Amino acid sequence: MTDPAPRHRRFADLRPLRTPAFARLWIGSTIAGMGAQLTIVAVGLQIYDLSRSTLAVSLVGGIALVPMIVAGLWGGMLADAFDRRLVLIISSLVGWVTTLALIALSVLAAGGQTPQLWEFYLLTTLNSVAATISNTTRSAVYPRILEPEMIAPANALNGIGFGLQLTVGPALAGVLVAAVGFGWTYGVDAVLFTAGFLGILSLPPLAPLHDALRPGWESLKEGVAFLRRAPSIRSGFLIDIIAMGLGRPYTLFPAVGALAIGGGAITVGVLTAAAAIGTFLTGLFSGPVGHVRHQGIAIGRAVMVYGACILAFGGVVGAMQTGWFGPVGSSFAHVNLVALALAAIALAGGGAADEVSAIFRSTILVVASPDGMRGRLQGIFTVVVTGGPRIGDLYAGILATLVGLWFPPVLGGIAIIALVATIVRVVRPLREYDARHPTP
Repeated sequence: MTDPAPRHRRFADLRPLRTPAFARLWIGSTIAGMGAQLTIVAVGLQIYDLSRSTLAVSLVGGIALVPMIVAGLWGGMLADAFDRRLVLIISSLVGWVTTLALIALSVLAAGGQTPQLWEFYLLTTLNSVAATISNTTRSAVYPRILEPEMIAPANALNGIGFGLQLTVGPALAGVLVAAVGFGWTYGVDAVLFTAGFLGILSLPPLAPLHDALRPGWESLKEGVAFLRRAPSIRSGFLIDIIAMGLGRPYTLFPAVGALAIGGGAITVGVLTAAAAIGTFLTGLFSGPVGHVRHQGIAIGRAVMVYGACILAFGGVVGAMQTGWFGPVGSSFAHVNLVALALAAIALAGGGAADEVSAIFRSTILVVASPDGMRGRLQGIFTVVVTGGPRIGDLYAGILATLVGLWFPPVLGGIAIIALVATIVRVVRPLREYDARHPTP
């Protein structure tokens, strides 16, 4: 048994890092994730540079949505039926190959050939499929290498890692794209990948503990049937879809940096990093999470705060688009620093609130479900947490094109608050969920 956590702990509980397998996986995933986030931002910037269209940027997520849904469901079945370490190795290698292909496209572009948008859509879709399978499997690994009481602290540490990824990666992307171009930027991702791969290789074999159905329709039906009997888990999925589908502003950042706040690529990096700082700080001060009993209520309150922060971000963008604060430009010398600071604060608050929700949603999922079902439930969960943002990208891109950059976050923030408050009030098992007596 692990040592009990101090009751008045404020900073993150580091006890999961005493388990070498988790420590290596966490460190490697954090470093590799910085490179992955760097590439995500760079691809958006490159597509906007080629098309000057926010809708074209949003299609990166929209086109990948259906393949990601299939990959999440299939990846969950693979994680339950096969050695989870092997599944991680293969899916990670596929993602690495797509990054090498992005480098090749950028080298050709530097030589005078103009890349086609469909080439970026194809490669980012393949990369998203590989990442979906990897994330699904990695989440199902934690209960096999950690004791149950370490799951919530481990999820909080993942928040720190993810915050670092979203802080360092996007900020570095803005600087690298402006300084050395897209090819070298993708090259940094390819190098950082090796840290994550070494963390995966160091895992012990993780073969199924029980007989599992082979991937296919029967296996999927078994997972869906369990989810129907799990209102707390199911409601957490629905709340996340609402938050990410209606409150996802990232696809707006290139246009915000060019037209509303100014500052171009560096502003995009700052805004993306701001949300990550909130995520990081939540993980850093996550000591109390191990003592929160009513985790369903915590999820609802956190996501309503998230909606309020997204609404505030939309208000800043709307104020800038009125022109009251003077002209802006695409260089950082012509950015409105006050507006940038206010937008960054709103996004940091949103990142912090979203991470609180993520910690408890992930904990409920793995603690309240049996090991033989975790892969499939993680597959559905991964579809939610990766598919929801893609829906959000399309929602934001379409409404920004039809109405204005300010409209999607303003409307989305209001809707998130109203819908989540309704769910928490209506779904009694979520409202009464007790971490001491977990029920799905």
